[in-house]
Amino acid sequence: MLVSGATWAQSPATPATIDLPLPGGPDKRVVTKAFPQKGPMILQRTRPPLLETPFEVFDRGVFTPNDAFYVRWHWAVIPTEIDVDTFRLSVRGHVDKELSLSLKEIVDGLPRVELAAVNQCSGNSRGFTEPRVAGAQWANGAMGNAKWMGVKLRDVLDRAGIKPGAVAVRFAGLDEPVVSDAPKFMKSLSLDHARDGEVMIAYAMNGEQLPLLNGFPLRLVVPGWYSTYWVKMLDRIEVLSTPDENFWTKSAYLIPDTPAADMKPGQTGVVMVPITKMVPRSFITNIRAGEPLKAGVKNLVRGIAFGGAQLTTTDVAVAAGILDLGDKARVAHLDAATCATVFSEAARLAEEAVDRMKTEAGDVPLIAVGGGAFLIPEKMAGVSQVIHVEHGDCANAVGAAIAQVSGECDQIFKDMSRVEALAAAREIANDRAVAAGADRTTLQTIESEDMPIAYLPGN
Repeated sequence: MLVSGATWAQSPATPATIDLPLPGGPDKRVVTKAFPQKGPMILQRTRPPLLETPFEVFDRGVFTPNDAFYVRWHWAVIPTEIDVDTFRLSVRGHVDKELSLSLKEIVDGLPRVELAAVNQCSGNSRGFTEPRVAGAQWANGAMGNAKWMGVKLRDVLDRAGIKPGAVAVRFAGLDEPVVSDAPKFMKSLSLDHARDGEVMIAYAMNGEQLPLLNGFPLRLVVPGWYSTYWVKMLDRIEVLSTPDENFWTKSAYLIPDTPAADMKPGQTGVVMVPITKMVPRSFITNIRAGEPLKAGVKNLVRGIAFGGAQLTTTDVAVAAGILDLGDKARVAHLDAATCATVFSEAARLAEEAVDRMKTEAGDVPLIAVGGGAFLIPEKMAGVSQVIHVEHGDCANAVGAAIAQVSGECDQIFKDMSRVEALAAAREIANDRAVAAGADRTTLQTIESEDMPIAYLPGN
């Protein structure tokens, strides 16, 4: 049975802090436990609440716990309690029949669905941007993955009936602006997207009711899209017969309509479009940036990857049967001709790279290593022999496969013989190499030079 949300933030005790390595600062952030249904969270802003997930949480499992799931609101007037008996979700606009659905009607009266989806703020990692960009200075914790349970948006819309001529569906929640003339937060999706069967209205996450700060009692879930569309405390749905012209759709959350959404600081005249689909991202979760690792030793690396619908050469390799990875059904639409075109272009680019790197006119041997080694064909222009080494796909680059670690000693020794001084210097160099990650049993002295000094100050 659904119950009301918890009360608002409690008065915190003396807060702990964390240092975020943000180039634009400030680095120090409060770690707070003051918000309802939340454990330790990085406090980015109090009103409206912006709470960041501590990054170590992502190394503990695929799904982000509810009490550690990040929080981001646009307006600060947010209900602190919701009466589940009187709450209603309205459906109106360009529909055959307006609806006013209770939570019971939604939970018990519509087919239940469950899916896993990543929710990520479009400003995630903004704090690392140089030059500094206005907005919340998030590190990498404005994201989370959860199992969402609820009903398909399509089922709700079908119950209302969509009139001919409908083009979009707009969503709004219980949060309100702090001043009367500010625009209410609303977002919209095209009608086709809203009815694709994936977009859902969730009432639970990770097997529990939604936390108050994550949208209790209902929130929109738009898999694959940034969280600005995941309207929280959803209480109204409006079907539109014209494109949505509200501020948050037309003017806010716009990005450059350029490759990778790039633009130069101060550049003008760039066409802007609404941000929508997430781009692919990946993070190593168990090793911190700048943390030293020993070379020549196996290091376990854990990480997460998500987002994006961009076709990759890996997708093509799976479709062609070269790689056995993931769900083959998701690339079944790629035909043999498409795959052949992709591999031909990859081979052409590889040949160009070889030609630029060669130091002689004749053909040279090529050792193919790294995750993309499967793209290198057996015969290439300018290459005498293509060598695919065993486990070569595990090397990130040729340099990683041949890298060595060294140590050196350059100092003055006195009160000992030449043999003793060289032995002492060799031991110091070896110790420094081991400290850098070398295996002591593999060390070799590759250069040794000594210079007798007849007179030293103090002798």
